Amino acid sequence: MATIDTAYGYYLSTYASKSASRYDTHKKSELRNIYNTIVKINKESPLYKIQNTGDVQRFAIDIKENARNIKNVVASLSDDDDITKAFQKKIAFSTQEDIVTANYIGTSQQAENINSFEIEVRQLAQPQVNLGSFLAKDHLDLRPDTYAFDLSTNSAAYEFQFTVAPTDSNYDVQEKIANLITNSGINLQSSVIEDSQGRSAIRIESVNTGRNVGEEYLFNITPQGNHNSMTALNVLGIDRIVEPSQNAEFLLDGKERSSFTNTFSINNAFELTLHSISEEGNPATIGFKANVDAIADNIQTLVDSYNDIIETSDKYSESQPQSALLYHDMSSAAFTLQNDLEAVGLMVESNGEIYVDKALLADAVDTEHPDESFSVLNDFKNLLDKKATTASLDPMKYVDKIIVVYKNPNKTLVTPYITSIYSGMMMDRYC
Repeated sequence: MATIDTAYGYYLSTYASKSASRYDTHKKSELRNIYNTIVKINKESPLYKIQNTGDVQRFAIDIKENARNIKNVVASLSDDDDITKAFQKKIAFSTQEDIVTANYIGTSQQAENINSFEIEVRQLAQPQVNLGSFLAKDHLDLRPDTYAFDLSTNSAAYEFQFTVAPTDSNYDVQEKIANLITNSGINLQSSVIEDSQGRSAIRIESVNTGRNVGEEYLFNITPQGNHNSMTALNVLGIDRIVEPSQNAEFLLDGKERSSFTNTFSINNAFELTLHSISEEGNPATIGFKANVDAIADNIQTLVDSYNDIIETSDKYSESQPQSALLYHDMSSAAFTLQNDLEAVGLMVESNGEIYVDKALLADAVDTEHPDESFSVLNDFKNLLDKKATTASLDPMKYVDKIIVVYKNPNKTLVTPYITSIYSGMMMDRYC
């Protein structure tokens, strides 16, 4: 279990906070193709084992996630069959990014009929916060016993039970309850905080923000119908709402609008994220960047995703010598096309990383006949996609391993249920 915790702990702390995009979803035919490819890889792969160290796990996870990022960027630049238009994917901008940021999520066809608009933020969406009573940390204000309370949301009800031992302090009890709520999986985060006098209290915050008209709360804590339960809540005070949840409120081209969250979409074309309150009468303008600027940003995003995986191979070069293979596979996408790339402003450095000369790139694409330049960029995008696909399907290809036995080349067996040693690494310490 400790091994699983190590792998998942690193994954959750490093990558889980990143939101999924529409390019993380796939058609059945695409999933079937991935499955068949993995089966083929396992059919021909020798039996091997890897050293069970956190470094191996982190390296494999970094490869997998960097490769996924490359493929998502490539997919976002492949929505249009016209390669010229693909790199001209619209990029949204905000005139007040400290107030609101914008991301264009629509299609190229939609963008042709969209004009800029204004947004004035009047209120941010907020979660509900309950704050319990501050108690002396080293004392015990509840007698040893088993206690319970009810917690209800607008869709479900739950019962929480906890035990107070004779050796517990108020702080021990508060920590028990905070962990109980946080680990319950009902979109609540709880912690124990201290005041200036060194006393402690339970703080409970909803993950969700906003609420529907007529709803009084996102969660409500009440005692059960017995003396023990009422006594516990009176002492702990966790049923007290100190910050009610609220919706985001804003003016969209002068019209009042609201949202449950601070991130929302407008007409399935723009994804807006609110960060702060606007100065009254000073709305932010949301629109599109000029074509040349949009192209430069799209290319920079592609280059950044490529550079990330090159940096990953360098990061693990000492602890994972096989990372040289990852470097060779990925950097070959740049070195193979180096002369053509540099002619359009993508300068390939000696270590394989790329930096974008935006002036040279602008000259290459802002012409009457930019097809040749876009063809080079498209070739690089497609080659990088192939390299990332290989790394994504079998990230364990690049970690140091010990070959146990090669399969009989005349009689190989399909192992459809062992999709990858990567999965085994995440689930079994004896991988």
